[in-house]
Amino acid sequence: MKADTRTPAEIFGSPIRYLIPLFQRPYVWNRTDQWEPLWEDVRAVAEQLLTTKDTLYGGSPVPPHFLGAIVLEQQLTPTAFIPVRHVIDGQQRLTTLQILLDAAQLVAERHGLPIDGRALESLVLNDKDLAQRHDEIFKVWPTDRDQEAFRAVMDNEQEVPESLVGSSIASAHTYFVSQIIEWAQPEGDPDKCRSRITALTHAMRSYLRLVVIDLEPGDNAQVIFETLNHRGTPLLAADLIKNMVFQLAAGQNEDLRSLYEQYWKPFDSNHWRRDVRQGRLYRPYVDIFINYWLTMRLLRDVPADRVFSEFREHIRTTQLPAWEVMRDLADDADVYAGLEHLPWESAQGTFYYRVISVMEASVVGPFLLWILRWPPERISPEQRIKALRSMESWLVRRMLCKLTTKNYNRIVVELLRELDRHGPEKAGDVTESYLAKSTATAGSWPADKEVIEAIRAIRVYKDLTRGRLRMVLEALEDLARGKWAEHEHCPRGRLTIEHVMPQNWEEHWSINPSDHGARQSRSHLVQTLGNLTLANERLNPKLSNRPWTDLETETLGLTDSGPVVGKRSLLQQHSTLKLNAEIVVANPAVWTDKAIVDRSATLAQRIIQIWPRPATP
Repeated sequence: MKADTRTPAEIFGSPIRYLIPLFQRPYVWNRTDQWEPLWEDVRAVAEQLLTTKDTLYGGSPVPPHFLGAIVLEQQLTPTAFIPVRHVIDGQQRLTTLQILLDAAQLVAERHGLPIDGRALESLVLNDKDLAQRHDEIFKVWPTDRDQEAFRAVMDNEQEVPESLVGSSIASAHTYFVSQIIEWAQPEGDPDKCRSRITALTHAMRSYLRLVVIDLEPGDNAQVIFETLNHRGTPLLAADLIKNMVFQLAAGQNEDLRSLYEQYWKPFDSNHWRRDVRQGRLYRPYVDIFINYWLTMRLLRDVPADRVFSEFREHIRTTQLPAWEVMRDLADDADVYAGLEHLPWESAQGTFYYRVISVMEASVVGPFLLWILRWPPERISPEQRIKALRSMESWLVRRMLCKLTTKNYNRIVVELLRELDRHGPEKAGDVTESYLAKSTATAGSWPADKEVIEAIRAIRVYKDLTRGRLRMVLEALEDLARGKWAEHEHCPRGRLTIEHVMPQNWEEHWSINPSDHGARQSRSHLVQTLGNLTLANERLNPKLSNRPWTDLETETLGLTDSGPVVGKRSLLQQHSTLKLNAEIVVANPAVWTDKAIVDRSATLAQRIIQIWPRPATP
């Protein structure tokens, strides 16, 4: 391995092609973190050159600016062909530098001296007569996803197509052009503008420095790549994994382009690379998937910061061909990506909505992936549904009983081992029996009596998040509708939670002011499940703190633009929910503390029906 400090003129000045292999990550640099700081640095060098005597003609005291390092791997090329280097590391830096050079060339051609335009053009384009194919005129050639945008922005004769304008590469080019024009001020003094462009050209050609690390035969490119990008890097774990498996595939003489197109290409999309919430943190979607995949495959907990190292060890110990690893990843990725599009009416869709989306129990992600990855020939619909419903019941019951979640990682891994031991054919039976066998508080599946007591006692409005409480009420509404309803499921995630007796009950819901115990009891009861229901966003404000009946509303003189009606009439006239219909029918004259207690007991019985638990032996 040889390391030398080079200027852009030395790196790009002769015919050369720097190819970014398809297994490298796409272009991800952005304005705030990279483009602006780079432009500020380059501009500062150019301004120093402008103010230093004889700078442009040698002997300048202006120090060069260091841009970082790139790692290159020489490729064998036939005689008379343009030499080729693979960019092992530093492709973001090299691509950005080419975009900046081209942006400066564009401005120089339009507003500067011809010599400056030609000097910059020689750093971005090879001689057309030397190119065997059109794209060989480019000195840097990005990975597949970015090639179309790169080709478009480097063509200064044509406008960038509208479909590519929003790409990171096109945005970078637009930014640099606008900044150079603003700095050069072509609308002002033409001589001053040309002088600035000359200084900028000289700064970029000769006063920038990169450390170029050329790998020699026998150097391990993957090890060097990992070392340079160890901890604290913006690279995703998936980027490191991609580089590793494609380096492995290259060593196994595989067709890299075919493997990329068939298995890996989707992982480079914005959909897979986007950050999604996992608990209180945000992580790349693809890294979360690989984390789940490894946990499922290795049958042990894989910390988020060890995804790459654990994957590398998995490859080392299994000795699987690279194509087989990529195939398995791609197959399970299709399952994982499909989770967001599961039909809500299905058991799988219901589980994903309630457990993953609402309860944010991402810890069971590996379990869900394991259950859904098997084809119908290996796991029957009955066993699949039984497994999901058992896990959902275990989680919801523990949530309602306010039990700890701190051992869920261990429990899920142990369950995966049991499932792996017995196979997918018995997945439902194994899941149910495993979750039911624990009697310790850390992993128990609360019995009916525990759930009923908890529901009647706890202030669910205060103790559960709004999303989780709404999910429970939605499930109760679904049960009330039954299978023969026109709309079996109520709208998910869109309704608001309404207190039947308002939280500020003192305003219109009388009680003996001197009875301190009764006041305390009521303030507790209004937050329990029996006093809660659902309403749409338009109806919720109208219900507000109103009394229960029309007569009470009229007696208190509560008027508005519409008829004088109480909360009961509003629910009766404007709500289509079965939960509200039951309340209206059962309480025609008054809504009392006893009604709340009785309804809590009724709903508790329904909850243990929705989320059943096998009988304790």
